[in-house]
Amino acid sequence: MNRVSIIRPIANMIIVAIVGTFTSCTNQNDNVSLSRSGIDSLRNQITELTKGNEMIAKNLVTFDTLDYTVFTNQQWTRLHESHSADIKVNWPDGHFTTGIERHIADLKAMFVYAPNTSIKQHPIRFGSNNMTCVIGVMTGTFTAPMPIGNGKFIQPTGKSFKLPMCTIGIWKDGVMT
Repeated sequence: MNRVSIIRPIANMIIVAIVGTFTSCTNQNDNVSLSRSGIDSLRNQITELTKGNEMIAKNLVTFDTLDYTVFTNQQWTRLHESHSADIKVNWPDGHFTTGIERHIADLKAMFVYAPNTSIKQHPIRFGSNNMTCVIGVMTGTFTAPMPIGNGKFIQPTGKSFKLPMCTIGIWKDGVMT
């Protein structure tokens, strides 16, 4: 059962409870009741909240596809499905890039020394407004020389690796910016 299908009935129960509370309470001086416009206002707020949850859920599904399918299978021509042309990326090593082509080049470099690199799980995933965060596990095997610059390489060890990964996305028009 997804989060939205749980939130909607709870939201409806809250509206009923609020309406019931306000319509059944009395004041010594006058009868206090929630106006029709008040009820509509609450209903609109709940609708907006659930719309936001649906957008977050959709973006998280896109994130899963990005990592489990596009990244893992090196389907770089599909990266535009989740990334804007002028994507801004802050990398763990401190360098910053702008643009999808540069981002693809950086991603490709990860597969040079570990062609079987993959992300198959996001045990932690959440979002708020136009932002999402996934924390996952990247695995692979160091089977080819790793370029380190100036024509130098670290020779492969044949050992597998398992690294935590985290990506925070800021979304606009269905893609990360």
